[in-house]
Amino acid sequence: MTATMVAPPEDRPRVLPTERLQANGVPTPELRADLRRIDDRGNARSLAAVWLWIVAMVGLAVWWDNPVGYVIAFVLMGPVYVRLAILMHEAAHKLMFSNKRVNDWVGTWLVAYPAWTPISFYRRAHFAHHREEFGPDEPDMDFYGGYPCTRRKLRQRLTRDAIGISGWKNFANLLKALRYPRARRIVLSILGVQAVLWAVSWAATGKIWIYPLLWWLPWMTQWRVLNRLRSIAEHGGLEASKDRRVTTHHVRQSWFPSFWLVPYNTGWHLAHHVDMGIPWRNLPRFHEELVQAGYVTVGLTYPSYRALWGALASA
Repeated sequence: MTATMVAPPEDRPRVLPTERLQANGVPTPELRADLRRIDDRGNARSLAAVWLWIVAMVGLAVWWDNPVGYVIAFVLMGPVYVRLAILMHEAAHKLMFSNKRVNDWVGTWLVAYPAWTPISFYRRAHFAHHREEFGPDEPDMDFYGGYPCTRRKLRQRLTRDAIGISGWKNFANLLKALRYPRARRIVLSILGVQAVLWAVSWAATGKIWIYPLLWWLPWMTQWRVLNRLRSIAEHGGLEASKDRRVTTHHVRQSWFPSFWLVPYNTGWHLAHHVDMGIPWRNLPRFHEELVQAGYVTVGLTYPSYRALWGALASA
């Protein structure tokens, strides 16, 4: 692992604990209770908005029935998968709904399985990631390691994602999991949900190819690109440490990446790693607490995702 992406010590001053934050950055109990409140109705509206977006895009593309419309719908399906992934992440943390049974059912059947993800396996791996980023059980080391790299190397990785090589590998691994009794029921459930989506889209549009074009293919291609770009912006080229500022990048947020790449306040990822029990709606407030405490500094903050990707490809 390279450590050259780690911010210098002067940008990571020792300022904790404070009156509002504990030594590890976690809020004091009174503040934490407020920050950990889950907005059930707001999250239900967010999920409904994603599915309305899907229906509206497919419906408008079919109504227009023009190649340009299908291309636009295909491109906009990338941010849809990003949103499903982030909502699944919230459900995996049991932060989507305060009722845990509702959280798990909705997170499984309306979010994770439509997005081709076995959420129970994802949850286990993701918690290993939170226990020790870059530790021996880190599930995403292939994403985070090897930075900074050359521009050519990053282009090669993104090209493999864009043309479906990475997607096919993931798809093949999902099908291979049918051989294992522990995974078979989950994989069959995912495939069953996909079969329902295909049948519904075919019945609603009269076009059998709508599902593979506007659902399966975006997952195989552009979702891979967006997922890699977001992942390396979160942890690329960093190293194991108890200090979350050594394991997680912070990028100044703006509307354009929030639409395409980091919806639902995902861009406040450093705050999420300091306290993974805070729902997405409250992460900006918690981030501001970290700034006021002097924990997050200007020197630690990248001005844009483009600047961070440039640094990651600066070898």
